Amino acid sequence: MRSIKDLDMAGKKVLVRVDFNVPMDGQQNITDDTRIRAVLPTLRYVLDHNGILIIMSHMGRPKGKKVPEMSLAPVAKRLGRLLKENVMMAPDCIGPDVQKMVNELKSGEILLLENLRFYPGEQANDDEFARELASLCDIYINNAFAVSHREHASVSAIARHAPLSAAGFLLLKELEYFHSAMDNPRRPLVAIVGGAKVSSKLGALKNMLSRVNKFIIGGAMANTFLKSQGVDMGKSLVEADLVAEAGDIVQQAARENIKFYLPVDVVVAREIDPEAESKIVPVQEIPADWMALDIGPASSRLFAEVLDDAKTIIWNGPMGIFEMDAFSRGTVSMVHSVANSYALTIVGGGDTDVAVHSTGQSDRFSYISTGGGAFLYLMEGKTLPGVAALDRLS
Repeated sequence: MRSIKDLDMAGKKVLVRVDFNVPMDGQQNITDDTRIRAVLPTLRYVLDHNGILIIMSHMGRPKGKKVPEMSLAPVAKRLGRLLKENVMMAPDCIGPDVQKMVNELKSGEILLLENLRFYPGEQANDDEFARELASLCDIYINNAFAVSHREHASVSAIARHAPLSAAGFLLLKELEYFHSAMDNPRRPLVAIVGGAKVSSKLGALKNMLSRVNKFIIGGAMANTFLKSQGVDMGKSLVEADLVAEAGDIVQQAARENIKFYLPVDVVVAREIDPEAESKIVPVQEIPADWMALDIGPASSRLFAEVLDDAKTIIWNGPMGIFEMDAFSRGTVSMVHSVANSYALTIVGGGDTDVAVHSTGQSDRFSYISTGGGAFLYLMEGKTLPGVAALDRLS
């Protein structure tokens, strides 16, 4: 796959797709700029090599309509402060006004286009919309790993129309870390998979059965696996239609001599409420009208011991409803266990990313991915559409 380093930027209009879909409060203030900081090396590279920098991103889910609250204007201000440069804000992402602004740009100048999802053509992977975006540039750079699993116009179709296309540093770094963990890892390789549903991660679990040495399963998805082993889960979330399939995965792991670890105790409550009464029980003793909302301390100790000899750890999904203090201990304990490991440690975006950052331990992980969905897509053994679009042109 062609890299940004393979191209001459001088005097060229360089259109960089990034993911600036950052969390905001109700007053249009950015609450976490991690995704903005992650793309700065690529943006700075374009500027340092005398390119004309045009940046595009989506924000939220405006459903193809112009929603002022989802404007990227606050991002332009934050980006300007981080780059210590003036970042101009375009009134739109396509159209004559934008084309005029682009035509007047000089080397070293920066223009941020307005929210791509203000147009339905973005998520529809519309060829004409992609063509209009491509008409703004001499070079297209995909540096948006977090959306590269989407067949959207600015990620997929655009590569057919841009004169030159390549991958930015963040996209390359994400792929490099993932493949170093999965294709030729130092072993034992341990996969930690949590989150709410087996259904969303079934493909990843099946694909990784042929790659990992140990599985640790937590979060609500562990309920379905425990149910498959004959455990009465009370009112816990269980995907009844996947109980048999979960059991098959456990059996397949046993046949292939893959160690498969499930929680041995859980934190239960009658309802999902931060003020609800909670208690810790062995998984075999979950009361009929209570639900499992986090792994318990014995499970945390067990999982820490499982990680003791790990050389590579890949983690996607929290151990419980960590947003609520009463049900956060399992996830926080897992953060500390992985952070204290001597292994190569890779965390797969989304809620897990938030959990790691909230503990202040992020600098003790080898790599924290910027994309939850894209990371999961790779775990399923699939090629990202955004990467495939660049591969076809290399």
